[in-house]
Amino acid sequence: MKTFTIGGVHPAGNKLSSKSSIETFPLPEKAYIALSQHLGAPAVPVVQKGDKVKVGDLIAKGEAFISANIHSSVSGTVDKIDEWIDTSGFKVPTIIINVEGDDWNDSIIIHDFVDRNITLSSEEIIAKIKEMGVVGLGGATFPTHVKFMLPPGKKADTLIINAVECEPFLTSDHRLMLERPDEIIVGTQILMKALRVPQAFIGIENNKPDAIRLLQEKVSTYTTGIEIVPLKVKYPQGAEKQLIKAILNREVPSGKLPIDVGCVVNNLGSTYAVYEAVQENKPLFERLVTVTGFTVGKPSNFMVRIGTPVSQLLLAANADLDNTGKVISGGPMMGKALTSLDVPVTKGTSGILLMPEELSSRHESLNCIRCGKCVEACPMGLEPYLISANSMCQNWERVEKAHVMDCIECGCCQFTCPSFRPLLDYLRVGKRKVGQIIKNRAK
Repeated sequence: MKTFTIGGVHPAGNKLSSKSSIETFPLPEKAYIALSQHLGAPAVPVVQKGDKVKVGDLIAKGEAFISANIHSSVSGTVDKIDEWIDTSGFKVPTIIINVEGDDWNDSIIIHDFVDRNITLSSEEIIAKIKEMGVVGLGGATFPTHVKFMLPPGKKADTLIINAVECEPFLTSDHRLMLERPDEIIVGTQILMKALRVPQAFIGIENNKPDAIRLLQEKVSTYTTGIEIVPLKVKYPQGAEKQLIKAILNREVPSGKLPIDVGCVVNNLGSTYAVYEAVQENKPLFERLVTVTGFTVGKPSNFMVRIGTPVSQLLLAANADLDNTGKVISGGPMMGKALTSLDVPVTKGTSGILLMPEELSSRHESLNCIRCGKCVEACPMGLEPYLISANSMCQNWERVEKAHVMDCIECGCCQFTCPSFRPLLDYLRVGKRKVGQIIKNRAK
């Protein structure tokens, strides 16, 4: 069974919501749509207080090279453009819309069938992806159109669709494969045409055998260069460099990108969004969100409009907040604990996880015992104990020399540490500081 070769861990899967079919979530009374819900520069508003908008209308334009358009997820009246809390706990510029029905932009054409006929050229596909505001839905939220605008001198021969979903508890990609398989395959074909490559691989961990079987059956009915690749269950299999190693046995060098070894990796949810953007002219204004955890009475997979407050999702999933110690946006390994339930769903909200009190508190941090487990677990071949110690001492030169910028913040080091050291915390601090130093050096 294929997998990556360096490091990795095996946390419990806890896929509590894997059998829960996709449910369309009700509209909120107000939508809180942040101007920065993608990697890069915030979008610039093109509406103002009092404007009437429909579902799918452009409300903020991504004007920088790395940015993304934002569209209204509801119909109604712009209440105001103000600051609202985001998943990091900071207040960010947000367009707040009073919801008045569900009137869609006339340009959106939702078929009652899966449209296999791809008529747009490579350049037109990339332009459409940009226009519709599609970003990476696996968590990084990198604007998808930028990923497919290859730099001069770079050429791809392979597309990889990341359907691994190795983060514990999350199941939205699994449900998409089971309930939208044809859209996934056509979306993959669209991206192959955009990239001008003859082959694509869809990597799926073998704890999802039903999805593997279904996609293999579906692919056989298409004339494509698409192959379904079952993968061994190991975290973080879904990280780009680890997935490339597992499927293609290619090593992405330190400081390099997937395109440097001839491939592009795209998330499964983003691939579904690409299908909708290109074949139905539908902007990315809703996404699938897993709501789960040991204190959730009804673990669910909701199709949610962007801007819906998290509190409403928890209510619908019968969350027991009295016995919940922590609410996390994302999964337990890489997610962020929320400081408020007023936080809205964004393009990057893959899941909402509730952890009981007994699993929410950190253990007391003890002295490092030099066991080397963090080194053994690191999928990037780093020395987390060393980087963390130097980050604590603010020795940024040594932190940089230890290749902190290669850290993918997967949390494997902290997961394995018997002394409960806050390794990931200091790795993140060091990575942010060194990144700023490198940026200033380049000026």
